[in-house]
Formats: sequence, C-alpha cells, structure tokens
Amino acid sequence: MTRDRIFLSPPHMGGRELEYVHAAFAANFIAPAGPQLAAFEQAFRELTGFAHCLAVSSGTAAMHLALRLLGVGPGDVVMASTLTFIGSVTPVTFLGADLHFVDSDRASWNMDPRLLAEAIDAEEAAGRRVAAVIPTDLYGQCSDYDAIRSVCEPRGIPLVIDAAEAVGATYKGRPAGRGGDAAVYSFNGNKIITTSGGGMLAGDDGAFIQEARRLSQQARDPAPHYEHTTLGYNYRMSNVSAAIGLGQLEMLDGFVARRREISAWYEAALADLPVSFMPEAAYGRSNRWLTVMLLDPAFGATPEDLRLALEAENIESRPVWKPMHLQPVFAGVPVTGGAVGEDLFARGICLPSGTALTGEDLERIAAVARSVAA
Repeated sequence: MTRDRIFLSPPHMGGRELEYVHAAFAANFIAPAGPQLAAFEQAFRELTGFAHCLAVSSGTAAMHLALRLLGVGPGDVVMASTLTFIGSVTPVTFLGADLHFVDSDRASWNMDPRLLAEAIDAEEAAGRRVAAVIPTDLYGQCSDYDAIRSVCEPRGIPLVIDAAEAVGATYKGRPAGRGGDAAVYSFNGNKIITTSGGGMLAGDDGAFIQEARRLSQQARDPAPHYEHTTLGYNYRMSNVSAAIGLGQLEMLDGFVARRREISAWYEAALADLPVSFMPEAAYGRSNRWLTVMLLDPAFGATPEDLRLALEAENIESRPVWKPMHLQPVFAGVPVTGGAVGEDLFARGICLPSGTALTGEDLERIAAVARSVAA
C-alpha cells in the first residue's frame, strides 16, 4: 500500500479560521469587502509595524502596484535578486521597465549589497535610471536591509522589500519587510500562513497605500456612477479569504517555532552526512519557511537523485529556486555576479517543512536521504 503523501509545505489550519469564515457567511460579507478584511489589514499593521496595509489577490499584485506607484516605466532599470521566485520580478516587465539581476552573498543567500552597488554604478554610468531595488527575503530569511538601504538612500532609489516568504521573521528585532519604503508579502497556499491565495502591500505613506487601494479596485473615481480617469486592476482580496488569514495570523508564532524546530531536527539528524544547511544570518531570525539542504560532492548523489528517491516514497521536495538570470524568459538580462546563486541551485534541495509534520514523517524523509548518500 502506498504510504500517505508528505507535501513540501501544505496549508495548516488549526486555529479559528473556520470561526471567522462562518462569521463572514453569517453576515453575508462574501463580496471583496467586509469586517474580516478590515480586521486582517489592521492585524497585519500591528504585526509589521507599518502604518498602512492593503490586502490584495497575490504578492505579485502587491509588487505590481508598488512599482507602478513609484513611477517605474519604460527606459527604467530595476535591480532584483536573481535567486528568487519569478513572481517577484515579472511586475517590472508588466510596466515596460528592464531588469538587472544581483547575486546572493554566502552569509545569507540574499542580495549582496556590495554587488548591488556595483550594478547600480554600472547602470548609472551608462546613463540609465535605476527606479527601484527589490531584494527577496529568501526562504524566510530577511535580507540585510540596512546595508542595502545604505546603497539605495544616497542615490535616491526606492527600496521595495519582497518579504513574500518571510512573514514572522525578524531583522535586528524588526519585523520582516520593516526597512523598505514598501514591503510585499504573500499568503499563497504553501506559505507559512495562507489565505488560500493572497498578498499584502505595506508602507508608511498613507497616500501611497490609498492610491494603491484605488488602483486595486479598477481605479474607480468617487462618483455615483462608474467613472475612470486611469486604468486599474481587479486585485482585491475577498473578505472570506481575509477571514482565513485572521485565523492564520493567530497561529503565526507557533508556526514559526515549529518550522524552526523542523529545521533544527534535520540539521541534527543528518549531521553525519556530507551536507550543509542554509545559514542563519547573524542580524536576524529566520522563520525557516523551508529547510534547504546543500549536498557536498562527497554525498555521492545529486539533488535530483535525492528528489526522485523521495518522490518514489511519495514525499514531495523541490530544487532551490533556479536563478532568474538562468531562466529562458530572461535570456540576455544583465546579472552582476551569479556564481553563488548558480551553486546554490546546483547543490540545493528544499525538504518538506510543513508545520503538521510528525516525528514519523521526519524519520521517513531522513531515511531516504541516508539511503541515497554514498
């Protein structure tokens, strides 16, 4: 008999999510507005410390709104982490701007501030405007916000932090995202908390977030009829989705603690194998959204060998993000550095990290890793 499937990072319901959803249904607030949505935005303001939050349909939608309101457009260049998910960077192309990818550093696996400065200098020397910088908080670990801001601020370049994977993480004691002019979060089904699908745009500029809200609602002008003087989008989050998010937020501290326990368990259980794990930067506390393991050559097998062996046992795993500068769709896009991201992609594998994993599940996963190792 096939054993139950172990997923990489499945949703974990266990709090008052259903209670909040029932309340939305009981009051007939099923449309994309209602008290649960307002409460979710308020709760996220309290979590992050940002003055204003806008719940939207995805992290990608939030990034699109942020970049549009920063005036990103044709002829501009946006700097972005190369080691990231594509949804972090596609909004740049939606707006007709160009990308320039920046490699990771070894200490955090996130955007290297030294390489960022080099990349900006090169673009500005060529007479191009760098309109924004987007560092990704990879696998739940914050980028070095202060170091990146020290590069951006003297040049007057806005910083939009892609904290999609980092809800619940901290940087120098500050919540993930708190260090940018704006921050973007994701509540996709595989994230540490979920609304089934959704995102959040956060910032301290009330006019900025208010205009983002208007654009997310088809840019309807104030009038009794439907009046539009600019084009917007249907990027709203539904009240029902927000109700799920309210329940999830109440579970966040426990989810972070459990993800960190799982990561520590892997490191201890596999310590005798020729492997290493994503380091935790000294400046922060990762939420360990996914535990990522690197295979040394002495392991005797590739990450793909291990992935296939896990799949044969009905266990889901995944390669490290393929760097954006290696993606066919971005062929020819400039990259500063690249070797670190390429190495992490070549040797890395994301292990199951869901908060509902049992000890038996973890033993199953470790046993497969041991069986593949030379």
